Amino acid sequence: MEASRKVFSAMLLMVLLLAATGEMGGPVMVAEARTCESQSHRFKGPCARKANCASVCNTEGFPDGYCHGVRRRCMCTKPCP
Repeated sequence: MEASRKVFSAMLLMVLLLAATGEMGGPVMVAEARTCESQSHRFKGPCARKANCASVCNTEGFPDGYCHGVRRRCMCTKPCP
């Protein structure tokens, strides 16, 4: 009886170690693409709405934009090359 407990404990420990190291098909880490950003050159005044900023950024060749900081600057964003 004591030997079976030791075997069971050893097996449980092995399973936990394998799960902790990811050897049993644990979660796969996915690299996230970096985002490059630049202040808009055409946006005038303080940025109040993200949609307006994104629209101006589209005219500058960026897919998106957002309002940033206390001074409410329009920042254009795109995936880094």
